[in-house]
Amino acid sequence: MEEKRNLSVDDCSFAGVRPIMVDLPYPPIKVQGTNPAHASLLSIDYCGAVSEMSAIAQYINNENRLASVKCPVAKTLLGIAMAEMMHLQKLGELIVLLGGTLDFTAPYRSGNRKLWTPEYLTIPEQARQMLQADMDAERAAIDQYRMHINRIADNCVNAVLERIIEDEEYHIMVLRLLMKTM
Repeated sequence: MEEKRNLSVDDCSFAGVRPIMVDLPYPPIKVQGTNPAHASLLSIDYCGAVSEMSAIAQYINNENRLASVKCPVAKTLLGIAMAEMMHLQKLGELIVLLGGTLDFTAPYRSGNRKLWTPEYLTIPEQARQMLQADMDAERAAIDQYRMHINRIADNCVNAVLERIIEDEEYHIMVLRLLMKTM
């Protein structure tokens, strides 16, 4: 009879996991001047439905659910989540410099501000579907960043957003490679 082994996340050491991102520096975090409209747009990227906050929560949720059964995948998702945390931090700095506030609200379709909610997340049960949802979220983020770049007349802010897009594109490539291992 085969002996059952108790699985725990201790079987999957996360020591040494580093952010998964393009090996390029970020531009300086500065703005050409205060602009509440630009800050409001960035708050969507910070904590809207398609946002760094949503990405972090989704990656960490998937990482936790996979840690005891697919350790290498879980470690990769944690590394991507760490990069998304850096994006969140940089966006937060830009929002403050632009004269905005960090209250985890973003403009919503109705014109009102809506508090970030986990309802924004896509949380499938199967590992392949998790990775697909993560890729879809990365693509949506890239599209949203590009739309915001077209609306923000601040080269300093846009340089940071362009650099973040490079990481998001890299994450899609990494997720595609993970999909091939499943």
